[in-house]
Amino acid sequence: MIEPDQIIYLDNNATTQLDPAVVEEMVPYLSRYYGNPSSGYTFGAQVRQAVELARERVAALIGCTAGEIIFTSGGTESNNTAVNSALQLAPDRRHVVTTAVEHSAVLRHCEQLRQRGYDVTFVGVEESGELRLDELESAIRPDTALLSVMWANNETGVLFPLERVAELAHRRGVLFHTDAVQTAGKLPIGVRNLRVNSLSLSAHKIHGPKGVGALFVHRTTPFRPLLFGGGQENNRRAGTENVASIVGFGKAAERALAALADEIGRVRLLRDKFETAMRDSVDGMFVNGGSASRLPNTSSLSFRGIESGAALILLDQDNVCCSAGSACRTGSHEASHVLRAMKIDNERLRGSLRFSFGRFNTESDVDRSVPVIRRVVERLRALSAGGAPPVAA
Repeated sequence: MIEPDQIIYLDNNATTQLDPAVVEEMVPYLSRYYGNPSSGYTFGAQVRQAVELARERVAALIGCTAGEIIFTSGGTESNNTAVNSALQLAPDRRHVVTTAVEHSAVLRHCEQLRQRGYDVTFVGVEESGELRLDELESAIRPDTALLSVMWANNETGVLFPLERVAELAHRRGVLFHTDAVQTAGKLPIGVRNLRVNSLSLSAHKIHGPKGVGALFVHRTTPFRPLLFGGGQENNRRAGTENVASIVGFGKAAERALAALADEIGRVRLLRDKFETAMRDSVDGMFVNGGSASRLPNTSSLSFRGIESGAALILLDQDNVCCSAGSACRTGSHEASHVLRAMKIDNERLRGSLRFSFGRFNTESDVDRSVPVIRRVVERLRALSAGGAPPVAA
């Protein structure tokens, strides 16, 4: 087993390290307080109080009321629930508008909708990764049931103009959902100012546990559940609550909100230091989406003359954790749909790697990772050139 202190973890968009304070808060609900929160006796009520405290903490992170939060199994379920609800609410509207660079939880759901006879418009992005807002506006039709646009891209970190998209949806009378899984804990979120109908969150992206998420549904927005059974979550999501994880999510949300201002600045400095050092160390390196407004933690880099799959193997041997894109695509031989939508040329597409920083990264991680990445790139380029010795940086 590799010891955690040996790892240089630069894949925080895939998942984050559990905050020790989150673990501490979860433990009693994995042992002593095991009651069912739906039970009528006091032991169950104590557990229910912990769930409701978590709901208040998650609500505080995004600026809504506790009653507008529905706990789910994660971002994927939240996204699927939002899309499903909109379609059930307007059965005569069989058109959905989304973007070509969404997370697979939205993209693949929409592809399935097409197979079921729905019409889906996938709006493109510029080479910078920025949303084509005019194309989005033109895509909305009288039979459009939902507009689903992510806030921040999980591969490039490029931000979309959510306020303008929400205003457009409101003006055209279309429900608006946003996948904010990558945004939470990295940028301030105020759903009241956004005028968004629904918004998806996931705990493990903010140093909380895996397997729990939330869907915000505005109090004035009608809603139809995805799961049926018991009356949990105020009849909006059936199934016995994942109490310990919900409690952990609440604590993670509280910690994320308290640290937000400091973390935005500190993590951005780490990311910028990393990109500057990579530019100084490696020729033929490009920052995908670098000219656009981005999350402060995300760096999508392309290196000419290498294959990202081979690079990941070599980096893993040196205990550097990063990815070729979304963790949900790991193992896939397909090139990133995000970078393809940005019209990145094939050589850059093949040599793309995503590095993402978080709360527990330090300057030492940057200092240690840059020479490792440089050596890997040089080695792969030398192999590609037929065994020529690497060129010193």
